[in-house]
Amino acid sequence: MASRRLDLNNAAWRKSSYSNGSGGECVEVADGLPGIVPVRDSKDPQGPALVFSAAGWSSFVSAVKGGA
Repeated sequence: MASRRLDLNNAAWRKSSYSNGSGGECVEVADGLPGIVPVRDSKDPQGPALVFSAAGWSSFVSAVKGGA
């Protein structure tokens, strides 16, 4: 599978409501990108982001909410 560089410099990041409130283990997601959900570590905003399909991210969130 070929990889391509995705420019996320202007992405609107928000901290996940499931992130640790004490400043550790914080996950941010970027909204408003059709078909994909970028995810990054809020402690390293210049670091890499993982990009999931919207369907894959939705399945993951549902599984976490369900206790999996």
